[in-house]
Amino acid sequence: MDPVTDTGQHRPNGPHHPVHCGIVPPHLLDHLSRLDDPAFAEPARRTLERDAAQRTRRRITTVRGLAAPPGPRRPADDAAPERTIHDARGTETLPGDEVRAEGAEPVADESVNRAYDGLGATFELFHTAFARDSIDGAGLPLDATVHYGEKYGNAFWDGERMVFGDGDGEVFKDFTLALDVIGHELTHGVTQYTANLEYFGQSGALNESVSDVFGSLIKQHALGQSAADADWLIGAELFTSEVEGVALRSLKAPGTAYDDDVLGKDPQPATMDDYVDTSSDNGGVHINSGIPNHAFYTLATTLGGNAWERAGLIWYDALTSGKLKADADFAAFAAATVAAAHARYGDGEEEEEAVREAWTAVGVEVSAEARPVG
Repeated sequence: MDPVTDTGQHRPNGPHHPVHCGIVPPHLLDHLSRLDDPAFAEPARRTLERDAAQRTRRRITTVRGLAAPPGPRRPADDAAPERTIHDARGTETLPGDEVRAEGAEPVADESVNRAYDGLGATFELFHTAFARDSIDGAGLPLDATVHYGEKYGNAFWDGERMVFGDGDGEVFKDFTLALDVIGHELTHGVTQYTANLEYFGQSGALNESVSDVFGSLIKQHALGQSAADADWLIGAELFTSEVEGVALRSLKAPGTAYDDDVLGKDPQPATMDDYVDTSSDNGGVHINSGIPNHAFYTLATTLGGNAWERAGLIWYDALTSGKLKADADFAAFAAATVAAAHARYGDGEEEEEAVREAWTAVGVEVSAEARPVG
């Protein structure tokens, strides 16, 4: 079956509607839902239904302005995570019962503890590497709910909290197992409070890619891995042993994360030569994100060392510059990263040239005049 058949998802109404359907792309769930085996199909159908309801909720939240702007910034010395974990206990009621608060000892439920630690690792990366106080830059409390739904095969940021399913046990395991998945979804919150990239087409693929990039950096930072040592996989812990695959996505080699009789083959392209035009998945946001993902991997490994120290700073500066339009395409984001490298490191430095070469390697050209504005 074609991995990008139309599943009825179309362009959101206007540029400021960050509709995030979760770490598992809808084309993969749609594929599972059409299988004859109910062990695969029924959990996937339920997950797709819940994800559709979540997309509607996020649109309503954004339209009504319910996602509050950042509050006043607190002194740098006061910056610390404020985490609360809830348990939905297999229901779809949010937030669920509070089971662990900031500073409390670990509990018997390891899903709770992993969620707590993952929120902390995300806070730590953004704070220590980028001097950002939580995802809004102003100390936003970090909340999460575990054990959401029945065999729910996804995890998502709903604009206010992280939500984790337990997986179906056939394809997916507990979604709290993957630190980069936690980081990925929380980074959607960072994007929400900064560039607010429209969740469609190339801007949507950038939205997904930024989350993959920082999700990977959060894992690398927590593990103390250099760019050379990292696996550059997203969700390597999610598949059961029955799946022929290593992860949901690979920044190092897009299109190679899985090739399975049940799941099909990873459809991500690594370069613009293989860009996928589709009306599915909000214009291929989880598919074409492989292109900017690979540009970042190329930059990080070219520069070497810890990826969050130079490559990550450049991407972060571009995302938070205030100069990106919500409908920015790959070329606009590439130009923003060149400008960020120039602004931070100076004219003609190694970093700026490496950024240009990374985008050229994936088929996105950047004009020689790309520089900071103002």
